Amino acid sequence: MQVPRDGEDFASQPWYHGPLSRQKAEALLQRDGDFLVRTSGSRGGQPVISCRWRGSALHFEVLRVALRPRPGRPTALFQLEDERFPSLPDLIRSYVTGQRPLTQATGAVASRPVIRQGPIPRSFSEDTLLESPSRIELLRARKWSDSQPAGLEHVGQSREGHSEPGASTVPTFALSSMGSDPVLLKTLAPLGSIGDSLRASDGQLHAKAPTKPPRTPSLVLPDASGQPSTYCELVLRVSTAQGTPPGHRCPEPEAPWWETQEEEEEEERCFARPQAEVSFCCPDNPSGLLGPQNRPLEPKVLRVLRGLFLEHHPGSTALHLLLADCQAAGLLGVTKAKRDAMGVASGLELLTLPHGHRLRSELLERHEVLVLAGALAVLGCTGPLEERTAALRGLVELALALRPGAAGDLPGLAAVMGALLMPQVSRLERTWRQLRRSHTEAALAFEQELKPLMRALDEGAGPCDPGKVALPHVAPAVRLLEGEELPGPGPLDKSCEQLLRTLQGARQIAQDAPKFRKAAAQRLQGFKPNPELQEALTTDFMRRLLWGSRGEGAPRANRLEKFQHVLSVLSQRLEPDC
Repeated sequence: MQVPRDGEDFASQPWYHGPLSRQKAEALLQRDGDFLVRTSGSRGGQPVISCRWRGSALHFEVLRVALRPRPGRPTALFQLEDERFPSLPDLIRSYVTGQRPLTQATGAVASRPVIRQGPIPRSFSEDTLLESPSRIELLRARKWSDSQPAGLEHVGQSREGHSEPGASTVPTFALSSMGSDPVLLKTLAPLGSIGDSLRASDGQLHAKAPTKPPRTPSLVLPDASGQPSTYCELVLRVSTAQGTPPGHRCPEPEAPWWETQEEEEEEERCFARPQAEVSFCCPDNPSGLLGPQNRPLEPKVLRVLRGLFLEHHPGSTALHLLLADCQAAGLLGVTKAKRDAMGVASGLELLTLPHGHRLRSELLERHEVLVLAGALAVLGCTGPLEERTAALRGLVELALALRPGAAGDLPGLAAVMGALLMPQVSRLERTWRQLRRSHTEAALAFEQELKPLMRALDEGAGPCDPGKVALPHVAPAVRLLEGEELPGPGPLDKSCEQLLRTLQGARQIAQDAPKFRKAAAQRLQGFKPNPELQEALTTDFMRRLLWGSRGEGAPRANRLEKFQHVLSVLSQRLEPDC
């Protein structure tokens, strides 16, 4: 396979197809091993490797980690799982020439590139952002290296043959500005802390953080002044060539729903008598993944969901889950009509009040369906042992990305840990043994960090600082207020202490609701969720997925009991001798 050396623009690679939808990419992949690289519009222009394997089209998001420019080291790193590469061509070369699986969970091997037919509009990449026009011209004059394994055409050709005639030396491109300061991403450890700053739209580099710019629909690169710089700073320019009158501002982009309430926080509020119980569940909108009358656990939908979760990094999935949990708990995006109806400003205050029964019931059901869906992700792997092991590892990494100091979504963390600690999952001795053997770091993190953390949270003694936590662990207080027993019964004195801690914690959560709202909004600032993944994490979708459009209306206790039996049967079939 012919791949240029480090520093060259990956947009000129024959396997790079530019902006391409998922459906069009799948139509180009004909045989197992066929692959191409495209940019995903739903992922903010992130590169995605599309590959056909075992008759199915799989899509893998390549995580791009931006670094502060320094002489002698790359300015961005690219990774699929653990190993990081200084450029996207390096990553492709390593996986293709070494015939290595793109991910351990799928075992998919990319072996034959799908060659792009015809030119594509030149797009920016890691070196385009970092090199001056003179450097770009120098790179265009270089010859491609023919020392790599053959397999692609263009061996020994100059790059001029791959450039469009009349192309500008200073590339211009449009970016949707969210009006937020630029963020420099830190290098990720294999299982390490997914920092607060990880967002789907990060990756733009500045020499220093400038003042907050106005919201503007276009950004362009400045002209070079003769000397190549070590970084590129984005400069605002409002185009008037399209008939925009001078002094007339372009319309500002509409802010996401979870950022619309921040301006109203400072107003003085007085208590208003509640009018009715409020629900924060999404309205019954047509599903893009499920039909109007779906059956439980449809195999086609499960395959689509598996591909969605494999395509996203655990840090990205954690932010999607945080957004869904904040909406379900009424922490972000609460309209004035709902605030007037419930008499308080957020769901964290409402769940402690007598008229918060409906919200408490919804939160309990959401926790239960998330736990069942997480357990199904492991128990539904009927293939080899490595497939279940990879599913376990994925859940552990997601839990690490949700913990305090990272995404800080404690309800999401409680659901993932609940799935890992279910009896049907914990009894899989061979699977857990393989996890300790193949993914020792994940196994140690689960035993030494996640399990003690979850035990402390359930006992009301875990971290709840709004600086480290975006959404607090409310399940113990919700169960107590709904008349359910707290987990871990013990001596009377300890039970009373736990009861008092839970009640005091609920009171403190209600008082700190504005701080939690601010912490969650900061983590989600500039975040661009994938619509399909965001829908898949809603309570209504998971309920219909697990029980079907007919079964979801059955009584909650009956639904849970039947699905627990299903999981027990699956677990027994996977490892009958345990």
